[in-house]
Amino acid sequence: QVQLVESGGGLVQAGGSLRLNCAASGSIFSRNYMAWYRQAPGNQRELVATITSSGRANYADSVKGRFTISRDNAKNTVYLQMNSLKPEDTAVYYCKYSDYSRDYWGKGTLVTVSS
Repeated sequence: QVQLVESGGGLVQAGGSLRLNCAASGSIFSRNYMAWYRQAPGNQRELVATITSSGRANYADSVKGRFTISRDNAKNTVYLQMNSLKPEDTAVYYCKYSDYSRDYWGKGTLVTVSS
């Protein structure tokens, strides 16, 4: 089992910044893949960014140039630095851990961007 705990969400004005954290614990494989997803009210959950255990990152087009995903393998923590936030970024943000055969999700953290 892998446990994921997100933190760092909150209320921010448009143009502001937030940093989300996701701390993983439990049976973590050294080769894994972590990601941030988000789900806005009435919408499906969508992929925001991914990062491999070697640090290779990919982003959804909607956040490229504004969001940065990173990780600290020693701390088993993944981060999402969100800059130039827009009202349409408002959502619950979820952390996901994947390895060879398992997927785990965190419970999410709410980000609200006011206009």
